[in-house]
Amino acid sequence: MTMKTEDLSGWSPRRLPGTEPMRGERVELVALGAEAHWRDLWDATGGSAGRAIWTYMPIGPFDGEAAFREGIAWIADRPDWVAFAIVDRAAGRALGTASYMRLDPANGVGEVGCIVYGEGLRRSAAATEAMLLMARRIFDELGYRRYEWKCDAQNLPSRSAAARLGFTPEGLFRQHMVVKGRNRDTAWFSIIDREWPAIRAGTEAWLSELDEAGRQRTSLSERIAAERAAHAGRARR
Repeated sequence: MTMKTEDLSGWSPRRLPGTEPMRGERVELVALGAEAHWRDLWDATGGSAGRAIWTYMPIGPFDGEAAFREGIAWIADRPDWVAFAIVDRAAGRALGTASYMRLDPANGVGEVGCIVYGEGLRRSAAATEAMLLMARRIFDELGYRRYEWKCDAQNLPSRSAAARLGFTPEGLFRQHMVVKGRNRDTAWFSIIDREWPAIRAGTEAWLSELDEAGRQRTSLSERIAAERAAHAGRARR
């Protein structure tokens, strides 16, 4: 079977994402700063007791406030990442972080990673909204072609989150990295630009349909699947 080659003769490199705030109904994403956000994040992630949250992260766990502050600075100051604090609008406090990584503007490719959800953000609509805001910037504002999610293959919650958000699994990179003295096989996921409109519509609809208590009427995965089917049906007409 011959694969159709997409005409990209009009393609031009995209801009790198900036640190301008991204504002939703529940959260606002602002440039991560160690001085501004470490205390909120220390509290949200459980301080010295919150060791499990760092199992699959490149840094941590932390035995004290000074080490934690240095860890947040390490994330915020990396020149190859664009790091954000996820601020709960109602509480006015940072409850998590997420970063753009492995940015390749020449080819329109970027990754979301170093995602940390503290108490009040884990398993919440606010976390879903934060990921929606970051994807909107990549696709809608900057016109990237591909958006990636990668995680340790043993990190089942991260793999489930990627699938729930509409990322497509692309396979396993075996013995990809050595992290904290152990092997890491890396699971790869992606969204590409032609998939994004249905994923965006499904996610926006899911968020709008939550009841006042934040309970879902249908799962996000089901809502995205419905939008994908609807988009595919329109494309065939």
